[in-house]
Amino acid sequence: MAAASDDDINLVLQDIVAASRVPPKSRPSSVKPAVANLASLAYERGLPPSALAQLVDVVAAPSLLDQASIGALIRNLYPAGAVPRDAVLRVVAALGHGALKPSLGVQAALLRWLVLVFHVLGGRAELGRAYPVLFNLLDTAAIRPRLAHLLALITRRKHVRPFRIQALLNLSRQTGNDASLVGLLRVFKDYYPEIIVGEAVRGKASAFKHPDAQWRARLDEIQAAHLQRTADRASAPHDGFRVHRPLNRTQRDGRVPAVHTSHATEDSVTLEEIEGAASFVRHLDRLELPNQLVAVLADPLLQKLLLLRPAAEAHRRVANWLGAVLRDVLHGDADEGALWEVLEVVRDFVVRTKTLPPVLLGFFARFFALWSGAGRRELVFDVLGHAPFHDFQELYTHIFQPLEAAIQDNTSDTLLALLALYTTLLHHWTTLLLSSAPLPPHASASINALVRHVSLLALTLLQTRPGVATESAILSFYEQSVRLVTHAQLAPFIRIELPPPPLVYNLLFSGSLATLSRLCAVLAAYKRGFEDAMATRAARHHGGGGSPRIDALEYDRAYVNTYNGFLMDACNCFWRARAFSDDSANARGCMLPRTTVAALTAYVPAVDKAFALASLFSLSHAPALCLQSIRRVRELEDAAMETDRSIRARHAGPVTQSSLSRLATAGGIRLSWQEYRIDVLETLSERGLPGVAELLKNTMTVLKNSMEGRSSTQGTRSHVASTQRMGPQGLSSQ
Repeated sequence: MAAASDDDINLVLQDIVAASRVPPKSRPSSVKPAVANLASLAYERGLPPSALAQLVDVVAAPSLLDQASIGALIRNLYPAGAVPRDAVLRVVAALGHGALKPSLGVQAALLRWLVLVFHVLGGRAELGRAYPVLFNLLDTAAIRPRLAHLLALITRRKHVRPFRIQALLNLSRQTGNDASLVGLLRVFKDYYPEIIVGEAVRGKASAFKHPDAQWRARLDEIQAAHLQRTADRASAPHDGFRVHRPLNRTQRDGRVPAVHTSHATEDSVTLEEIEGAASFVRHLDRLELPNQLVAVLADPLLQKLLLLRPAAEAHRRVANWLGAVLRDVLHGDADEGALWEVLEVVRDFVVRTKTLPPVLLGFFARFFALWSGAGRRELVFDVLGHAPFHDFQELYTHIFQPLEAAIQDNTSDTLLALLALYTTLLHHWTTLLLSSAPLPPHASASINALVRHVSLLALTLLQTRPGVATESAILSFYEQSVRLVTHAQLAPFIRIELPPPPLVYNLLFSGSLATLSRLCAVLAAYKRGFEDAMATRAARHHGGGGSPRIDALEYDRAYVNTYNGFLMDACNCFWRARAFSDDSANARGCMLPRTTVAALTAYVPAVDKAFALASLFSLSHAPALCLQSIRRVRELEDAAMETDRSIRARHAGPVTQSSLSRLATAGGIRLSWQEYRIDVLETLSERGLPGVAELLKNTMTVLKNSMEGRSSTQGTRSHVASTQRMGPQGLSSQ
């Protein structure tokens, strides 16, 4: 579809190019419909680079097109990507006086277009090299305002020379202090504040304003749509190695000062002079900080500079500035909308830099004490998700508890938003810990406190908003916590904080197979974490000595037995057909009261004598697993029937050990009970649901060996150990 639209543009463009060479009276048809059609296509999709360059050639040279058509084409020169350098040079070549130049009105329109698309120009360096040519055209009154604006955008320290200052002063006096010349003089003075320009820069002349904010907004929409279609991120219009100067500064951008450096010396370099990554690296040590360090909130280049050359003063100024904004809102000097606009800028800064300066926490502590919880709370969540790694209890007391109190409205949506916030925070803290050497002494305590707090939140959520979406959000948090206790670098220092048993068993009996698989994967990962911690402790005891941090990872018998209970109950349900049994060591019967188990045991046969409560949560019968299990049997039957025409019976399901024996006798496929169950586990893993298999393999060593050594031959499959030999292997406490 995109190629067809570009072809449409090229076809219409060729008609216009041909018409531009023919006198109006000699044309077979009017050119105006083609111009209107091209303008519409450019407005809808933007012009590809080749079409844009060709159209600029048409309008930048004398042609037989009427002025109205040329004006319409220039007004719709919307580039879909970066403006090619050839188009920029063609506009520069069209400026000036002469028979081969377009009219001064067209030249002014082209200069206005360069200002409009300046942020996506691919030929800024060419404009810099053409600075002398452009400057010498300032005496042409018809194009002076647009030309001065363009010069103000491309002016750098190297362009400011005494002879140019003198020329500007003379021209300004001759024109009665023309506003555009005064604005350009002010740009010159920014680079050299010590220059003497007299009264020339005084008065009410305003800074250069964007020519057409609506045109720029439409261009941004076109470019965003083009990037989404082509996934060409390399041609993104914003350059992180240039000072960010949005030509159509929105109100929120306008509240944050722009990067502006004065009082620079000849030996220093300002951020405004940086033109790319190479220039930034070359001058990193000589770069001067701008006047307003608060500009770091909105300028990517200044953010990079302060990350590489940290300045605590900058963060203090940002905190003071935010505090002033908050005071203005409280005192009625600014509306609440102003505060949210500023917080949006803060959010963008924090998300880009992945850093929330600790001094800003003081601002949020004051803010939450006054906030009603209304407004754009997602901005607050995005910012606090990057809070620095501190003691969680302290953070909770001063930041998160006031936040929860402010936003609490007894709705499950708010609880889910808080859960997402804490998941983001844990992910951020994991990143910080991986880059820390050594780890903070409070690392394990802070992580465990966060997990305990979220565990209570998760239990509340399961009660108020049960469902797969809630279960998925809860498991996302625990999956993040597992990375801490299984990572080779962090595991020796981070203690495993188990989910509360009610949470585990609620998820274990979820109707979602994805939930069940993810929970089992988390529990299996905990087993590896426990084993690594115990192996480390055993090695330390044999070798002597040790670290007090590792001593904190010692787990007492009751804690380990709680975890072993999860393993035993899962195996009893899925593998051993002993659901809710508490007869084995560590088995907790899934925390069901014995009176309830007895009542259910008597009730199930009353409904159907073929069933028993103890086997209703096996691979064949569990609500989350039964469909996948019988589907796998159907696949095995289909594959067998393709090669063996003697098979005449199918399994009706659900599969049991005795039903498989009856199936073989009745002329169906021959499948052992062990082979069937292992095949189901392997199939689940192949389909992206490996959790149940991982948990059972990590719990039962014989099953693990059987699955890993299983070959495709029937002879090897017959050696799978029997059920009685596959008892769960828990952990022993140290």
